[in-house]
Amino acid sequence: MNFKLFAVIAVFMLILACSPKIVPTTPVVLGAILSPELAEGKSIFENNCANCHGLYAPQDFTAEQWKPILLKMQKEAKISDEERDKIYAYLTKQ
Repeated sequence: MNFKLFAVIAVFMLILACSPKIVPTTPVVLGAILSPELAEGKSIFENNCANCHGLYAPQDFTAEQWKPILLKMQKEAKISDEERDKIYAYLTKQ
């Protein structure tokens, strides 16, 4: 009796070992597709702001809070008014 039980368990373990491994995947959330203008603002934001400090997420601040931040950082990053406006549009998704 013990031998039969051992044999059944061994066969079961062999089947499990040879079965394909199923790896749970997390759902992929695709980012929103940005217009060319917003994509340019994002690029300017990432390439200029990350040079000095970590990047903040756009939702970390409201549209009104971003205005003085961008005005101050514009001088530090030496970006034009047009570039600042593109960054603002990206950050506020306007």
